[in-house]
Amino acid sequence: MTVLTSVPQQRLLVTEIPGPKSKAEIQRRSEEVSGGLGIAFPAVIASTGGAILVDLDGNQIIDMAAGIGVNNVGNSAQRVIDRVIEQVQAFSHTCFTVAPYQGYIDVCAKLNAHTPGTHKKKSVLVNSGAEAVENAVKIARHATKRQAIVVFEHAYHGRTNLTMALTAKNMPYKEGFGPFASEIYRMPMPYELRWLGDKATITADALEEVAHKIEKEIGAHNVAAIMIEPIQGEGGFIVPPKGFLPGLSKYCAENGIIFIADEVQTGFARTGNMFAVENENVVPDMIITAKGIAGGLPLAAVTGRAEIMDAIHVSGLGGTYGGNPVACAASLGVFETIEQDGLIERAREVGKILGHALCELASKYPIIAEVRGRGAMMAIELVKPGSLDPNPEAMTKVINYCAKKGVLLLSAGTYSNVIRFLPPIVISDELLLDAMSVLDEAFASL
Repeated sequence: MTVLTSVPQQRLLVTEIPGPKSKAEIQRRSEEVSGGLGIAFPAVIASTGGAILVDLDGNQIIDMAAGIGVNNVGNSAQRVIDRVIEQVQAFSHTCFTVAPYQGYIDVCAKLNAHTPGTHKKKSVLVNSGAEAVENAVKIARHATKRQAIVVFEHAYHGRTNLTMALTAKNMPYKEGFGPFASEIYRMPMPYELRWLGDKATITADALEEVAHKIEKEIGAHNVAAIMIEPIQGEGGFIVPPKGFLPGLSKYCAENGIIFIADEVQTGFARTGNMFAVENENVVPDMIITAKGIAGGLPLAAVTGRAEIMDAIHVSGLGGTYGGNPVACAASLGVFETIEQDGLIERAREVGKILGHALCELASKYPIIAEVRGRGAMMAIELVKPGSLDPNPEAMTKVINYCAKKGVLLLSAGTYSNVIRFLPPIVISDELLLDAMSVLDEAFASL
């Protein structure tokens, strides 16, 4: 597809990666920035466009990360730029709960219209995915007058105190940061590759186990909400088996529990639907969005049934920067780009190209145990050949090889053995295939 950008859409190596200018800045980073921050790619970025990142040394890098699923409409998308410039020239902040403005209302209207379900919906805007998750929990508890929140193995919901309690993986997200918030209960996730039971009945068995644990360990009447990612992100792009999400939704409806879909990473056309739950026609009571919502500016939202969202007392929700006008302008540019450039269908095309290439690699290299995902959200899980033992060492080597060749990839997974592919949805077929050829080289190098 055509991408409007001055940055050539091709991989180009001018120096080794990292080059001398990047090395100097990374050294400065180590002196000035907290050591608690990680770094996934060893180069410092100077400019971007479409699906290409340009570093300080002039290397052009294929972006297969999109800022962790943020730049769905591409790096520096034109409609986003235009709306941001127009808004920042008008005003940059008033605080919506002090002096409201149209952009906030417009974004809420877009979310209410585009999220699944024909029921009356309302939204609240905040700054980040973790903040949206916390607000969803607040709303669910207040609306139901219940306390318990049910989440799942391999889940990732954020890094704040409450969201660390919701997140499953200890290292690096939770280690040493406790104690965590209470009344959080974790359920088994039907992770098909590693499911120990009968895979032919995985959906029914998993739903039965979840219902049994809730009834015996919590009491369904004490559960305010069940929260799940429609495709688990940091957990390794684990796709629930068909019927699991509808089964959870049905259980919630039968027991007065609010069903919350955390679509922070899966939303905004990423999986080949506007929202991933649409793949099985699931209609959540609440849906959490962030990442792809505003083309890189900090914005997130909770959208839910109007009666749930209105259950909160006046001023029970809010925050100084939530729904900042510049971020709202960017979000409107994102909606416009998705709608006018057909990015939902493009994500499906990206998924076909990625899926075919990754399956070919899996047939060639037994180290790849599984290819999974949907649309422009795909992953491969690496194991030691002949077993299901995780192979994080191979994952690290492959990612590092690709980085040196100018392809940015991200890791994931509870066992740190998953490579995930989250390119901007606007990426060209040529760039995708070039990235896959480098990935092939990386596996061959093992």
